[in-house]
Amino acid sequence: MRVSTSLVYSLGVDGIARAQADLLRTQQQIASGQRLLAPADDPVASVQVLGISAAQGQTAQYAANVGTGKDSLRIYESSLAQVTDQLQSIRTLAVNAGSGALNDSDRASLAGELGNRLQQLIGIANGKDGAGHYLFSGFQVNTQPFVANANGATYFGDQGQVQLQVASGRQLPASENGNAVFENIRSGNGAFAALAAGANTGTGVISGGQVINAAALTGHNYQLQFNVAGGVTTYDILDTTTASVVSAGNAYTAGAPIAVAGLQVQITGAPANGDAFTLAPSGNQSLFTTVAKLIATLKIPGGNPAGRAQITNGLNQALQNVDQALDHVLVVRAGIGARLGELDALTSANDDRSLQYQQTLSNLRDLDYNKALSDFARQQLALDAAQKSFLKVSALSLFNHI
Repeated sequence: MRVSTSLVYSLGVDGIARAQADLLRTQQQIASGQRLLAPADDPVASVQVLGISAAQGQTAQYAANVGTGKDSLRIYESSLAQVTDQLQSIRTLAVNAGSGALNDSDRASLAGELGNRLQQLIGIANGKDGAGHYLFSGFQVNTQPFVANANGATYFGDQGQVQLQVASGRQLPASENGNAVFENIRSGNGAFAALAAGANTGTGVISGGQVINAAALTGHNYQLQFNVAGGVTTYDILDTTTASVVSAGNAYTAGAPIAVAGLQVQITGAPANGDAFTLAPSGNQSLFTTVAKLIATLKIPGGNPAGRAQITNGLNQALQNVDQALDHVLVVRAGIGARLGELDALTSANDDRSLQYQQTLSNLRDLDYNKALSDFARQQLALDAAQKSFLKVSALSLFNHI
């Protein structure tokens, strides 16, 4: 085969160029510490790196959301802990108000203190986060949620609840709205409320009552109507929902159980003729309304037996409602605690997942320095050999011997 001088030079230069390119690529890998400098270096590994990097970024976002959720829920937990403390203090004041040793002036002083407690509760409910947003307004974060009125407070927020994506397929509530926390609280004993009519003139006091047969509950409103004639006290049971008489002329014995439609109450004292007591299914009552009604009860004059009975009925009702509010707030706090526990578990899971991604990416991208340095030495030797051999081959010309 005839080899021309131009072919010798062309092949020699191409060989040296390839050796230089290989050496330069290895030098760049060593300098960067990365095996993959371009997708062409390893197409399969490059595709895997892209997928894992995307998953790693998603995990990092989940971790950021988990952190945000923890910060938010801790603020709510702190606020509701203050609400719990206030309610426990209010309950203590209500119990103290039932002492027979107190006069109207004493109860008025307690009412003043309860007024301060009510304002503190409204202040907590109108609390803000670090960004200046109202905590309990739902999605209306720039709207003050509660405004005080004669019945406690009016809610101006909505029922929104912020949801955070904290894991694949898992959205977790990171806020609480004022309607759910402070408004939707069951009244009475949670099943029904036993109330004395405001116009009663006797000394009858009704208990909070209990459900003795859930299967017999009708959801109707009932009224116990008392009649006193000839020194004998009887009562009629009326179904005011259907405007019908359940029973009439029942003999009254103070403290004896009175049952109707699965409900049972006791009435003590001496009801007057025409006195009435109602049994109504529990509804939702604002925490602030409960405290406002308690304050109003303490302002009732207690200078006569009927007034004292009215105060006792009001205090019994208030204590039941305060207990319902306490239980409700504790349930909300328990829910927040459960979510915080879940976020702690997700934090650990995200950390483990992120570490796994880093290890996998390291296996795919990071350079094996021992191999790279060995390749660099070999390629450098190959380049030197190519250069020196090219000098020898290019010198094989007749012109060098003329």
